[in-house]
Amino acid sequence: MKIVDTLYKLGAVVLLIGAIMKLSFPIYAPYIYTMGALLMATMQFIGRYRGGDFVMRRLVFQQQLGGICLVAAGVLMFTHIRNEWIVAMFIGAILELYTAYRIPQEIEKNK
Repeated sequence: MKIVDTLYKLGAVVLLIGAIMKLSFPIYAPYIYTMGALLMATMQFIGRYRGGDFVMRRLVFQQQLGGICLVAAGVLMFTHIRNEWIVAMFIGAILELYTAYRIPQEIEKNK
């Protein structure tokens, strides 16, 4: 699981770099952003929760949905001229942020 966590963090950093690059290098930014989003979403699906706790299953599903929204933002970066990708990225970021705080709380509560 250490490799999954490391690749997840690497994907998050690459995703952030791609989003920032959209301001100065809009031609290369979609490629970098989408690589980071795909890496991050893939690691979320690989390291998913397999227990029986309903709250944890819901939170992990929300986290995976956030990853899908981030990948969708990358696809929108390629296909749309305007800034529709920002909406998908914002929804994905909110879901990721929420689950980043709630999942450790649930793990601690279940111990």
